[in-house]
Amino acid sequence: MRALRDASGLTGDSVARRASMSAGKLSKIENSKVRPTVQDVDLVLTAMGVSPEIKEEFLAAARAEATEATAWRLLRRLGPWKHQKTIRAVETGTTTLRLFQGQLVPGLLQTPEYASAVFSLPPALPEATRAKTVAARLERQSVLYEPARSFRFLICEHVLRWRVSEPVVMALQLDRLVSVSRIPNVSLGVLPSDRRMPDFPMTCFSLHDDQLVIVETFHSEVTTRDPKDIQVYLDTFERFAAVAVYDDAMRTLVEGIRDGFLP
Repeated sequence: MRALRDASGLTGDSVARRASMSAGKLSKIENSKVRPTVQDVDLVLTAMGVSPEIKEEFLAAARAEATEATAWRLLRRLGPWKHQKTIRAVETGTTTLRLFQGQLVPGLLQTPEYASAVFSLPPALPEATRAKTVAARLERQSVLYEPARSFRFLICEHVLRWRVSEPVVMALQLDRLVSVSRIPNVSLGVLPSDRRMPDFPMTCFSLHDDQLVIVETFHSEVTTRDPKDIQVYLDTFERFAAVAVYDDAMRTLVEGIRDGFLP
C-alpha cells in the first residue's frame, strides 16, 4: 500500500484525510505496525483512486480473515468521534443501506438529545468527548438527503418505548422518525410487537451494498465481507421487512407511542 501511494504521488496526509483516518494510523499501516482491517484497506485504496483490478487484489488478500471484531474499549481509546467519521466514510461509499435495529434508534435518525443520552449510558463518555462524538454522528445524517442513495430502516417497536432519557426527549425522537419517513429515498418500517416474528432480534446490523455487514454486540463491532455471511443477513433482513408496517400505518403507530410520552 505504501508503494501504491508513492506511485500515486499523494501524500500520507492527503490520503489519510480522504480515508477519514489519522495520518499516524496510515503510517502505522504502511510500516506494518498495525494490521489494517478490510474496511481500512477499502477506504485507503478508494482514497488513492486505484483501478478496480488492483483494489480487488488487495481486498481479496484482506478478506483472508473476512470476519473481524474490534472491541469498543479500543475504539473509545482511539476517540469515538473518529469512529463516527470512519462510519461516515463507509456510508458515503454506500448506495443502498439496509439497517436493522432491535436495541436503539439508528444513529442516522437520532436527534442531538437522544444521541447525547445514548453516549451518557455506561460507560459514559466525558462531557467534551460526548459533545464531539454527538456532533460527528449528526454530521453523518446529511447523507440521507442525497437522492442517489436509498435507505431501508427496520426498527422493533420495543426500541421506540425503551426509555434511554426523559419522556420529552423520547417524544422529540419519535417526531424525528415520522419526519424522516417522508424523505423520498428513505423507507422506514417498524416491527409491531403484536405480530408473529420470523426470528429473534439477536443484534443490530447494517448491510452496505451487499458487500459489507457491520454488526454491533455489547463488547465489539464485528465486520464481515464474506459472501455467505452477507447472504445470511440479507435473508434475515428481508424476513423482518415482510412483517413490518410502513408509511401511514407506521406513522400512526409511532405517533401513538409518542403521545404516550407527552403527559
